[in-house]
Amino acid sequence: MSEMTTERQPARRLPKFLHGVDPAVATAFACILLLLAFGSFYSTSFLSPEYLLQQLKVASFLGVIATGMMLVILLGQIDLSVPWSVAVGGMMACAAAAFGPAGEVLAIPFGIACGMAIGLVNGIGVAYLRIPSMIITLATNAVAQGLMVVYTGGFSPQDSATAAMRWLATGSLLPGVPNAVVIWAIIGAVAVFLLTRTTFGRSVYGIGNRERAAYLSGVDTRRIVMVAFIISGALSAFGGVLLAGYASKAAQSMGDTYLLPAIAAVVLGGTSILGGRGSYLGTVAGVILITLLQSILSVMQMPEAGRQIIYGVVIVAMLLLYGRTPPVR
Repeated sequence: MSEMTTERQPARRLPKFLHGVDPAVATAFACILLLLAFGSFYSTSFLSPEYLLQQLKVASFLGVIATGMMLVILLGQIDLSVPWSVAVGGMMACAAAAFGPAGEVLAIPFGIACGMAIGLVNGIGVAYLRIPSMIITLATNAVAQGLMVVYTGGFSPQDSATAAMRWLATGSLLPGVPNAVVIWAIIGAVAVFLLTRTTFGRSVYGIGNRERAAYLSGVDTRRIVMVAFIISGALSAFGGVLLAGYASKAAQSMGDTYLLPAIAAVVLGGTSILGGRGSYLGTVAGVILITLLQSILSVMQMPEAGRQIIYGVVIVAMLLLYGRTPPVR
């Protein structure tokens, strides 16, 4: 008995903060440091403050989209309608801007509302009709794509972004800090508050752990699931609005490159694909990691097909490392 007590003593002497460290989050931040060191060999400006701030600005667009994706994944669901939720948000905001001063004022809210509508359809399908999220979100993505092709006649949209959209995406209210970074920080703070300080957040984790148990404990599981998909659609569309402002106009394929990176960022940050476990800090680390990886692959002139393969391999690797551990019951 004394030997067993002696063996356990070292674990008790560990600093208290180490016991709460998520291995996936720690791994993600370690990989960020490795990528920074690796990138510095390709370019001497890779570690310059200007370049890092630019990468953080680029990461902000993915960060906004990944925030909504994280909510859905915490439920044990998936949102495959991200590509055209992003495109619809950007295209409809630009389309509204063509209707004079009133349209310019309503452009951003209208773009976000369109994304919320897509999320509402997804939420109703998953929560009330019990359609698997992979099926319903893939279907709404295809419907949204068809509607936008009909709207544009198959050609590139001609409407331009408003001055407000461009300012949000490229401007700087605080000296030296891009507005996009500030927006991501605000959205992240709200997400952390919702997940850690509200009944909604506790319900999201509870449903992800075991939906039936959450339902029997009095949680309105269907409403929570529907609201989470609405938020995901709204944030995807808002990401599209920011991207349209960044490029000064929308494009039909603007959201295609954000689906796998959004999922990869969330999974890389330690959020279980089975739901019920994950932290927003991990998602932040995953977003920064994916952005730096994209930057290095661009410097190496890696084709888009190669990047998609790498994202897929990363997701599978993280699933093998962390995804097989079941949520806490």
